[in-house]
Parts: sequence; structure tokens; C-alpha cells
Amino acid sequence: MVEIQQNAEATQDTCCTIVPYFKVHDGQLETFNALCEQFVEKTNREPKCLYYGFSFNGNQAHCREGYADAEGLLAHLENVGGLLEQVLEIAEITRLEVHGPEDELEKLREPLAELDPQYFTLEYGFRR
Repeated sequence: MVEIQQNAEATQDTCCTIVPYFKVHDGQLETFNALCEQFVEKTNREPKCLYYGFSFNGNQAHCREGYADAEGLLAHLENVGGLLEQVLEIAEITRLEVHGPEDELEKLREPLAELDPQYFTLEYGFRR
């Protein structure tokens, strides 16, 4: 197996993103949208949230969100846990990814194990 050397600049970036895709059940899009507004309102108060928003393609939704580090991502999940429970009554997660440098991902593997996400390790890039 070939070992890949990580780019030192890229791995200094501690940003973590969680990338959920939802399929909203038939007839529930209006309710889902109302919950999105509540998610945005609650998340807007999180100091480690770098960006947050929802995008749609019909009854499919994606939450675009990034946090300063693993701690920020975990704080977010704690903050919106009740809303997430409500969403999962009217939608299903069809794909869940977590992106970040390995040191930060390691902090997320155990707390997120129940969600069974795919992990993507940051190896190349830069942050302004």
C-alpha cells in the first residue's frame, strides 16, 4: 500500500463539515421547510458555525454546513437535536458525509457512530 503524504497547509485547517441529504416524505415539504427556518434560527447563534443553509431539488434537501472544528459540529448537533428528531419523522437521511482533517474526524467517530456517516479526510487544499 502506498502511503500518501498530507499537505501540511490543508491539514492545519480544522474545519469540519457534516453533509446530510434528506428525502422528504410526500406531502411534508411545507412542514420540512418550517423546520428548516427553525434550524437556521437556532444555528445562527452558534459561535463555531462558519456557514449554514438548506438547498432543494424537489423533495430532496441538503443541509450545507461547516464548523470551525469537531467541537463546533458536536455542539451544533446537541443544539438542534430536538429539531432533528422532528425532521426524521417526516424525512429520511439518504446520505450522510463528514469531511475534515483526520485529527478532527477522530474526535467525531465515536459520537457519530450511531448515524453511520461516510468520512472524508482533508488532505490537500488551503483556507483563506
